[in-house]
Amino acid sequence: MFTNTYCPIVGGVSESVQRLKRCLQRQGHSVLIVAPKLDGQPRFERDVVRVVAMQRFNGSDFSLPVPVPGQLYEAIEAFQPDLVHAHHPFLLGDTAARVAQTYGLPLIFTHHTLYEHYTHYVPGDSPRMQRFAIALASEYTRLCDAVIAPSESIAELLAQRGVRAEKVRVIPSGVDTRTFAQGDGGRWRQRFGIPDDAMVVGHVGRLAMEKNLDFLAAALARFLARHPKARALIVGEGEARMAMHEHAAREGVADRFHYTGKLHDQALIDAYHAMDAFAFASHSETQGMVIAEAMAAGLPVVAINASGVREVLRDGVNGIMLPGDDIDAFANALETLQSSARREALRQGALESAHAFDERRCAERCLTVYRQVLEAETSAAERDDGAWEKVRGRLEAEWRLLRHRGRVLRSVFQTLPVSEAPPVEEVPSK
Repeated sequence: MFTNTYCPIVGGVSESVQRLKRCLQRQGHSVLIVAPKLDGQPRFERDVVRVVAMQRFNGSDFSLPVPVPGQLYEAIEAFQPDLVHAHHPFLLGDTAARVAQTYGLPLIFTHHTLYEHYTHYVPGDSPRMQRFAIALASEYTRLCDAVIAPSESIAELLAQRGVRAEKVRVIPSGVDTRTFAQGDGGRWRQRFGIPDDAMVVGHVGRLAMEKNLDFLAAALARFLARHPKARALIVGEGEARMAMHEHAAREGVADRFHYTGKLHDQALIDAYHAMDAFAFASHSETQGMVIAEAMAAGLPVVAINASGVREVLRDGVNGIMLPGDDIDAFANALETLQSSARREALRQGALESAHAFDERRCAERCLTVYRQVLEAETSAAERDDGAWEKVRGRLEAEWRLLRHRGRVLRSVFQTLPVSEAPPVEEVPSK
């Protein structure tokens, strides 16, 4: 598996890869992770190859991997994989495509992210850059034998972008529902001095502006201003924390916004259990994994109708889904959850809904995809692993990636308005 984000990074893709690896290994399968070197990574790691990377690219939490081919290929040849699974369509995603082509292996790609919502991390952000991000992911699917979409919304979006429907399988990223069901919420309430009878509305995730946290903070602050005993518990770190604080300060409730920072493992689960309801406002999700985590902890969810959310949240069954960004409507929805009877009904619905996203079920569905693509490929025993075949494979890999980049650029510039089209260079007369 190739991923640009891995532990200690806290985020949807990193968590998804770690959980899938863990589930597959528990079933006796061998998994090798190729990921960037990161500050704070575990000192000792099993089944992980780290490649050199530029840390905190452009001030973000992300790194920029710079693979060293010799060292990486030695590790891969020692591992002898049956298939390659890419979790990004660029950087180490390109390396995944090279490895698959070099060794004649099937390539699977999980479309975790709507990359057009993250172009502000790249210098020169523009509509053109957003089109480039869309094309990069869509065109990458041409290199793959199968594409995993975390939700039906993303599968439909990929079809609209020209991805062949027969390649796409919908498999959400899993959650360890049994572990998330057990937590000690009193730990965090005691730490922040939150009374037992205070309603706590929580949020978990990177505190990044693309998560629509400006709106969410405004809605939470409005709700807290109306209800003096209520609190907000925010789990995560990021550049949006200051904007959230400013909204809370304007409403005079900054002292009731509590920030835990990044949390892992049981500390994260305990934080969920300190909450009475979960609030989510992002429009940029492929799958609302934190929503599934919250439901596994028995929390009703209030969220905006968006991709990745509507597959998990069922209005009136496990939470409340709102049509758009209306601050008063969001605050009003939270007010309805002050009723313990209302919360308990939605809590039961949340627990039942979470089972569909159990990581063991999701891993088994992923294994089914692996088996299908392997059956369609030449068996490992029939492959020619000679030196010439590897050289030919690498050359073909570079050619395919070159064509891939050409298709990406063509799809971007063919859809540009005249004002944005690149200038035509005049050939000087002799």
